[in-house]
Amino acid sequence: MSQRDYYEVLGVSKDVSDADLKKAYRRLAMKYHPDRNPDDEDASEKFKEAKEAHEILKNKEKRAAYDQFGHAGVSNQPGAGGFGGGADINDIFGDVFGDIFGGGRRGGGGQRVYRGDDLQYNLEITLEEAVTGTSTEINIPNLVACDACDGNGAKRGTNPTSCGTCHGVGQVRMQQGFFSVQQTCPSCRGKGKVITDPCPKCRGQGRTQKEKKLAVKIPAGVDNGDKIRLSGEGEASDSGGPAGDLYVAIRVKKHPIFERDGADLLCTVPINYATAAIGGELEVPTLNGRVKLKIPAGTQTEKSFRLRGKGVKPVRGGAVGDLLTKVRIETPVNLTAEQRDLLQKFHDTISGSHAQKHSPQAHSWLGGVKKFFDELRS
Repeated sequence: MSQRDYYEVLGVSKDVSDADLKKAYRRLAMKYHPDRNPDDEDASEKFKEAKEAHEILKNKEKRAAYDQFGHAGVSNQPGAGGFGGGADINDIFGDVFGDIFGGGRRGGGGQRVYRGDDLQYNLEITLEEAVTGTSTEINIPNLVACDACDGNGAKRGTNPTSCGTCHGVGQVRMQQGFFSVQQTCPSCRGKGKVITDPCPKCRGQGRTQKEKKLAVKIPAGVDNGDKIRLSGEGEASDSGGPAGDLYVAIRVKKHPIFERDGADLLCTVPINYATAAIGGELEVPTLNGRVKLKIPAGTQTEKSFRLRGKGVKPVRGGAVGDLLTKVRIETPVNLTAEQRDLLQKFHDTISGSHAQKHSPQAHSWLGGVKKFFDELRS
């Protein structure tokens, strides 16, 4: 085992608090635990090194001795230099790895009690519902506690008995060389109890499949990917623990007119050639009705106009967004002979010597093209 400074091993200062010491150890233990790094001897050594440092520094007396005398002050103490002192690996890491690797808390009889699984339900709503908020009901298939046996899995009038293998603890100790490793009991699968006369309705599982109807309130301003948590509405635990949670994931349907960009709404409105040239008024849609938009003369295609406060108020707070309306000039089609003649006459009045005045962008572009070819010839 390395004799590096224990504070250096954990990456903390000498005045570190107990809470920060534990956080530093958890981080390293999660990173280098052998279960996450199989066949990696270097990770295994770092895991043992971090464990040794934590075992010394979390104990006030050992820490004081180490601070005064260094490794010599704790070299003969239990816990230094390995998994000594009669403590097995489960006792040392039970509080840490119970959270990291999903271990449950212990019930009244010492057996492990696990929380039920979380569930996710994908709910599709319209853009209008996402912006203004709504309430709806959903039906979800779910595992709930069996009402015939109150969730214990045993036939009514009987009770589960304590497991004879683990004596109700749900865990058994396995000796592996110098280490005593605690594992899930193979007889009761960690429940600590054995059912000899199972409930006929749930067949001893303690849970049954049931469709549950739930009311869900969708707050105004939600967006794609947002999740609403319904606490305790997930699957029931099969070991007497609390039920999991239900997460309602929001999916917003594609809208035929609007697109959403954060708090802003975007839409594209076609306008005719004449309106773009001489200006006018245009009726544009919003989620609250129609509004008038003034189109100035000489408006070019793809020009955007901002309508303040016509967007979305974000669910997490903030100012209401805007509506960005982009106009797109539509070339007229299916012209009559008279219309074609009028357009030709109009074209003649803005061409030739008048091109620079009436079509500055086209004139500038043509000038650039001419310069390009002149340079090629030179």
